[in-house]
Amino acid sequence: MTETLLQVNNLKTYLHLAGGVVKAVDGVSFNIEKGKTMGVVGESGSGKSMTASSIIRLLPPNTGKIESGNIIFDGRDVLSFTKKELLNFRGKDIAVIFQDPMSSLDPVFKVGDQMSEMICAHQNVSAEEARKIAVDSLRKVGIPNPENRMNSYPYELSGGMCQRVIIAMAICKNPKLVIADEPTTALDVTVQSQVLKLLKKMQKDLNTAILLITHNLGVVWEMCDTVMVMYAGKTIEYASAGELYSEPMHPYTWGLLDSMPKLSDYMKTKLTTIPGSPPDLRLTGKCCNFYNRCPYVQLICTKEVPQLMEIQKGHFVACHRQTFAERLERGGSNQ
Repeated sequence: MTETLLQVNNLKTYLHLAGGVVKAVDGVSFNIEKGKTMGVVGESGSGKSMTASSIIRLLPPNTGKIESGNIIFDGRDVLSFTKKELLNFRGKDIAVIFQDPMSSLDPVFKVGDQMSEMICAHQNVSAEEARKIAVDSLRKVGIPNPENRMNSYPYELSGGMCQRVIIAMAICKNPKLVIADEPTTALDVTVQSQVLKLLKKMQKDLNTAILLITHNLGVVWEMCDTVMVMYAGKTIEYASAGELYSEPMHPYTWGLLDSMPKLSDYMKTKLTTIPGSPPDLRLTGKCCNFYNRCPYVQLICTKEVPQLMEIQKGHFVACHRQTFAERLERGGSNQ
C-alpha cells in the first residue's frame, strides 16, 4: 500500500507586479506517493516551475506570494514552517535539479568544495567525511575518476557531467522528494537517456519520489506513474500515465498528444499545432482559460470556470464538456 508524501490542495500563487496581479498558479491540486514519479506537462508559462517554487517556498522576493491553498509534506504543513524548518526541509527532505546545470554550480569554486560545503551544512559530519561522501556520490552517478573530478571547476565539465554532479548532490542528502525541472532540456539525446536512467536508479535505491517537470511527453511515458497537465496556471487534467495516454479527456491534452511527431508519419506531413496563444495571466479566472483555442467551445465555456472533477476513478478533468452525464469524444463534432 502506497503512502502519500506530498499533497497540494487548491494552491494559488500570484505575482504582484506593477502591471497587475499575475495568477501564475491559480488552483493546482495533486498528490505524490512515496517512491513514485509524477510528471507535470504544459506549455511555457503554464505555471509548472512556479508550482515547484511554491512547494519549496522559493518565490520572487516582494512580488511572489502564496495566496491560499495547502502544501502538506509527509504530514507537515509546509506553509507553517519557520525559516530554520525551511532550511532543514530544503536541505534534507527535498532536492531540486534545475534545467541548466551550468547555472546551478558556482563557476569560481571547485566541484568538490561545493559538494562538501553542502554536505557539512545539512549533515553532522567532518570536512573529511563530507569529502568521502561526495566522492562516493560522484562514483554512484557514473563520473569516472571521482577523486580527480572533485578538483575540477564546473566550466571544465560538459553539460552532461555537470548534470550528473547536480544529481550526485541530491543523492548526498537522501531526499524523500526530488523536483526535476526540465533536467534534460540542455542535453543531447544520448546524455538525456543517461540522466533519466540515473534518476530511475536513484529512485529505486533510495525510494525517492520525483516531481518531473518536462515538455517531452515521451519522457513522461517512460518515467512517470501519474501525470498532471497544466494550462494558464491551473490543473486541467490529472490521471495515471497509462490512462492519460490511452484515454485523455481534455481538449488541450488531445492537442498536446496530437502535436507529438511520430516515426510512422510521412516525412512531408506537417506537424499538428494548437492554434492561438495562452491567455494573459492577469485576466484569467472568469471563464475557461482554453476557450479561445478550443475547437469544442460552447457558450458556457466563455462564462464559467470549469471545476476539476473526478470523472473516472483517479482521473480528474476540468472541462465543461466532460461530466458524468456527458462525454465529449476526441475528434467529434462540436454539438
